[in-house]
Amino acid sequence: MAKLRVVLAVGSLVAALTFGLLCASTTGVFAQAAKSGVLAGKVDLNSASEAELDKLPGVGKATAKKIIDGRPYQSVGDLSKAGVPKSTIEKITPLVTVGSTPPSAATTPPAAPAPAQSQKAGTSETTKPAQVEAKTPPAAGMVWVNTKSKVFHREGDRWYGKTKEGKFMTEADALKEGYRPSKEGTAKKGAKE
Repeated sequence: MAKLRVVLAVGSLVAALTFGLLCASTTGVFAQAAKSGVLAGKVDLNSASEAELDKLPGVGKATAKKIIDGRPYQSVGDLSKAGVPKSTIEKITPLVTVGSTPPSAATTPPAAPAPAQSQKAGTSETTKPAQVEAKTPPAAGMVWVNTKSKVFHREGDRWYGKTKEGKFMTEADALKEGYRPSKEGTAKKGAKE
């Protein structure tokens, strides 16, 4: 009989501790969200300020900047394309929404200091993260020079007109200025010949 009482007491203690931990963790998450003002209304990923995004659980200044740079979004899952970790997306999904993009942002190009924002695509042809909208060359036969990596891509290459930092040039000018052809373009060109 004494052993039964001990087993029941230990079982009750374990159950109480488990229940307490579950309630505390759930309450902690909601308390943190309420404290930050997130539960008052969902945060719109396409229009929220960096400060508003920073209040979301798991989102700091760096992640908030990634979210802003990756706009516009069609769904919360598109955050992965901007480099937001999956665990963070799961945390903030019930707290955020994706509103329509303001008409001025969709039709007006941004100011000169932030050209990367105008290159972002909400829906891209490929499913690679952080894809940018492909630009069209001003004349046929031009190569796309990635000014950061010093590599140029020929028409048909995966990165042709799609890197964040780049410009169109003739292949002769690119070679003259010290840019080198991408290995991807060389492999494709060799395969065609």
